[in-house]
Amino acid sequence: MTEQIAPSSSAEYTAKSIEVLMDMEAVRKRPAMYIGDTGFRGLHHLVEEVVANSIDEAMAGYGSEIHVKLNLDGSVTVTDYGRGIPVDTHEETGLPAVQVVMTILHAGGKFSHNAYKVSGGLHGVGVSVVNALSEWCEVQVHNGGFIWRQEYERGEARSQLEKVGTTTITGTTVTFKPDPDVFSETGFNHDFISGRLRELAFLNKGVMMKLSSIGADGMPREEAFKYDGGIKAYVQSLNEGKQPLHDVIYFEKEQDGLMVEIAMQYNTSYVENVLTFANNIKTHGGGTHLSGFRSASRARSTTTPRSRAL
Repeated sequence: MTEQIAPSSSAEYTAKSIEVLMDMEAVRKRPAMYIGDTGFRGLHHLVEEVVANSIDEAMAGYGSEIHVKLNLDGSVTVTDYGRGIPVDTHEETGLPAVQVVMTILHAGGKFSHNAYKVSGGLHGVGVSVVNALSEWCEVQVHNGGFIWRQEYERGEARSQLEKVGTTTITGTTVTFKPDPDVFSETGFNHDFISGRLRELAFLNKGVMMKLSSIGADGMPREEAFKYDGGIKAYVQSLNEGKQPLHDVIYFEKEQDGLMVEIAMQYNTSYVENVLTFANNIKTHGGGTHLSGFRSASRARSTTTPRSRAL
């Protein structure tokens, strides 16, 4: 028997109970919905979201170097040499396109295949969420021969987009400082970010990933990762110190707009190590891409007795 609980006379549920939050307000009130949590991982996920945009540019064929800098004031600067976020006026909003991208959720160039063939991160949400969860943020765009700059505070524009100089390059630089009112900790870990950038360098062959910071001893720390061998080099690194039984098997194929890359190598150990990714994002639980691979391997092994599934 279910016990009936008498409703509170003061807890009326009417239209007045429905709360509508605008984009940035919603992110700040429920940040875990967008970045998982407001602890260590959520904090570092902010860096990943900004880097994801730079990676998308590189994957589209624009720019082959990305630099992440951990600044002494607790902010992070991410620089790429892609096309630069558009600065012309967005017709629907009447705002500069860069301001739309930085301050409005679900605004970006990744919903169709016109600007990007593939992309990672939170499509149309990532950099605006980073902006919303930052005490302050600044974007500098090298585009059309000029340098453009705009400042934000907790997701809202605090200055007009202004032309601050001329340039012969293209690209985007985003600097942000996580809001201590949102995060339980705001100190970035160099080694954690280094591991992720190294992984991204393997997944995006030919792209240079750089990381710089000032260590606890006051000395500068700089690292750079670039792997022309891509995931083939990744497998080789995973098997360092082990006894491989053959050279790395690698193949890639594109069909119906989808591209698949696979690299594998058996060694003398009995422990399987399978890493899977979709658009640069690690799929910890596998996924249909891994299920398909295993199914194909098993089907092959039933017709060719001497073959082995991964």
